[in-house]
Order: sequence, then C-alpha cells, then structure tokens
Amino acid sequence: MKFAIKSLLSATTVAAALFSGAAYAGPFILSGTDADDHGFVNAGVNQDGWFFMQRAIENLAGAPSLTTTNMVVANLGSTGSTAQNAATSAFGLSSLPGAGWTFQNVDGVADLTAFFDGSGGVNVNNVGIIMMDSASNVPGGTTAAELAIFTANAAVIDTFLGNGGGLFSQSNGYGWVASLLPGLTVTGEFTTGINLTAAGNAAFPGLTNADLGSGPYHNRFDNFGGLSVFGTSNATNNAIIIGAAGGSVTNPTPIPTPAPIALLAGGLIALGFVRRRFR
Repeated sequence: MKFAIKSLLSATTVAAALFSGAAYAGPFILSGTDADDHGFVNAGVNQDGWFFMQRAIENLAGAPSLTTTNMVVANLGSTGSTAQNAATSAFGLSSLPGAGWTFQNVDGVADLTAFFDGSGGVNVNNVGIIMMDSASNVPGGTTAAELAIFTANAAVIDTFLGNGGGLFSQSNGYGWVASLLPGLTVTGEFTTGINLTAAGNAAFPGLTNADLGSGPYHNRFDNFGGLSVFGTSNATNNAIIIGAAGGSVTNPTPIPTPAPIALLAGGLIALGFVRRRFR
C-alpha cells in the first residue's frame, strides 16, 4: 500500500509541475500592441495596457530559466514622456521590486550601443530582462536611429535570450526579429480587440480581453514557426502576441498546451490508482 500511495503522489507531483510550467510565456514575449500608450494608474494599480505590461514582466521574472544573479530590468530606447512612464509604472507596481529587482532606463544611440557591446555600466551582460517600447506609436518611444541599433544587434539579443535572459517587446517594426527569422512576417494591422488564448490566460493571470482592448494594436505576426500564440485579433484571428517558454528567437522552446498537459496529468494519476489496485 505504501508503494501505491507513493506512486499516486509522484504522479500528482509531476502533474503539478507540468501545470506550473504551462503558466510561463518567458523568456520572451513579442507583442503587436502599443499598450504603453493605452494605460494609466488608478488608486495605485496599473490599468489596461500598463497592467498587461506589468503581467508580462512578472511572467518573465518568474520563468525558471532566469537566475537571481542579474536582477535588473533594462528599458531600452524610451526617451521620456508616456513611454518611460508606462515602463516605470509597469515595473514599480509589479511584484519585482519586492523580490529584489531594480529598474534602469537606457536611451540614446551612444548608451544603447554601449549596452549591446557590453561597455556600458548597464549592459546586456548584467541585466536579466529587457523591455522595448512601441517606438513611434507612443510619445517618447524609441527613435528610428535607436531601432537601427536593435536590428544591428539582433544576434546579441538572440544570444542574451539563449543564455536565459527575458525580453518583452511591443510594436516597433520588429526589424531585429525579421533579421533572425527571415520567414517571419510582421505586418501593420490597425484595429482594436485582442482575445487571450488558453496559453495567454495562463501566462497573464487576471488580465482580461478588455484590458488589451483599451486601444488599437499595430502589428500582427505570420509565419512565426514554433513560437506560441498568447493573443489573437478578435477581428481577423491573426496572431498579435507571441512568444516562447525558453531558448531563443532562432531556437525557441514551445509552451505546452493545456489540453495535452491535462491528459498526461490524468494518465499519470490514473497510473497511480492502477498500481495501488494491483499492489
């Protein structure tokens, strides 16, 4: 009987671990939104798009691939105004500060160049999470010259992710992603309304479709290979929010879908009962 109980507990433990793993979208989330331009704070709580940004970085910080050695969130390219305020609020009202994370804003061509070549005080080698704003879609967003630096350092970003770093990026043209995945198509699509998928609901607990529908989105993704989908357009059903559980853009780790996990978990638990019956 003791063996049978142990088998059942083992099955339950494995199932719980699998369900837990399904909640992570990190280490990278690519979104066609400009949520930084469609949010605000009310009574000390992020609302709408800023709440989405908060949930995104909380998800990344909780991903098993991130270590506690570089607990810094670097917000790249936000020169001020709404873009920087949104990122600062998403971080400041999240669970990250209480867990020991700090926030740094890095903007300007010189500082971004130093960030990627490793010579800056805050650089790609000593941060855990990178945030990228929605560029021209938000006041104070990343400039064209700064976006060119992202594209020139696409391989550096990919290596950063492959080494376990996390990244949250919003609608900024995604030239750097296209250089890594030539088949990927990022197309302008200006409409309102995003539906979270099952993976999206698991990745961003408490976030609603209404939060994502507080303003229009600007990009959709096609031909994105093994990347998982967290949000789709409610008008066209195109992928608007995508990402992966690990790896890098060029070698992503897919996120387990809820249904197969549930079936596997049920099978493992059933196996525990069978072992008890024949003990």
